[in-house]
Amino acid sequence: MKYDFIIVGGGIAGLATAIALQKEGYQVKVLERSTELKVVGAGLGLGANAWKGLTRLGITNDLERNCHLIKRTKFLDQKGNLISEMDIERLNRKYGVAYFTVHRADLQQVLFQHLLPNTIEFGKRLVDFNQNETGVTVRLEDGNTMKGEALIAADGIHSIVRKKSFSNIKPRYSGYTCWRAVVKPPQELIVPGEFTETWGAKGRFGIVPLTNNQIYWFACVNAPFQSKDMSAFTTNDLYHIFQDYHFPVPELIKWTENEKLIWNDILDLKPTNRFAMDKILLIGDAAHATTPNIGQGAGQAIEDAIILSKILKDKNCKKEAFSEFENLRIPKTKKITNLSWRIGKVAQLDNPFQIKIRNSIMRMLPPKIQENQLESIFHTDF
Repeated sequence: MKYDFIIVGGGIAGLATAIALQKEGYQVKVLERSTELKVVGAGLGLGANAWKGLTRLGITNDLERNCHLIKRTKFLDQKGNLISEMDIERLNRKYGVAYFTVHRADLQQVLFQHLLPNTIEFGKRLVDFNQNETGVTVRLEDGNTMKGEALIAADGIHSIVRKKSFSNIKPRYSGYTCWRAVVKPPQELIVPGEFTETWGAKGRFGIVPLTNNQIYWFACVNAPFQSKDMSAFTTNDLYHIFQDYHFPVPELIKWTENEKLIWNDILDLKPTNRFAMDKILLIGDAAHATTPNIGQGAGQAIEDAIILSKILKDKNCKKEAFSEFENLRIPKTKKITNLSWRIGKVAQLDNPFQIKIRNSIMRMLPPKIQENQLESIFHTDF
């Protein structure tokens, strides 16, 4: 069988795109290298643009019970003093849902459930592909081949398709590494509806409420790339870094079992001017991976899915549609990536003098400036 679209990657970008294309009547096959839909990852923060996109996909009714609505955000110094805060309730009233959190696995599971039967094949690792005037042929590790009119790469920041099509585009290291965990701590360590991020000289610590009295926390520390020492860190090692931070930072770390820790260096892709090559298109992290500092990685992947399906309504030629997708998506994703990169650099300052200046400036900034910046990110013309 020859499919309209072969999608490589069964993450958020791949699943959302498959649903959006199936709603338009396309024959879609998703190839996922994992042998099953695994419960992996930690928490996600998503904005009004993501909720709007998920609503268009028709999954928000099923997803809602797994979501936690954020009502305020606070940025603190390591003693717990307020640097800045934002009232998200006003934005929630404006958008219906402005900022929410969900476990990545819950979002992925709901997306999976909205695919047509037999859309996704697990244990399928792409090793090569080629295209000609009639379409695209992909070759799999198991020796099988598959044909489609076009190939969509949703295989993440380390995309095999991107490496073969755009070999000059490589991940870049942000300069800081990160640990994450999802825990269910005592009630006194939870403030429902409140996202906090603490910026200190030794590192940055975020506390994100999820449903069912769970907390997703993350800790970012400046470190060399692919540090063996950092990869071997335990919760006890992290506790020693953050033990002088305000309540409940050290308490949350102590409450976390080592088995719950997820560690990785923070990478992104320097913005590029190419997402497409004839009948091949990069989407999601394969195209525009961003650091997580403004919570837009998954949101931009969802935007990709909706906008691509909208373009294809008007353009039967997939090559032309992919070119139009580039024109529409590159400016915004470039803005998101660059803004998130800059925020990360400011947040990870470790020089006491620079930290003092940064905190003073942020305390003087009116909250309206942050709100306007957030709303410019939320704005998407679907």
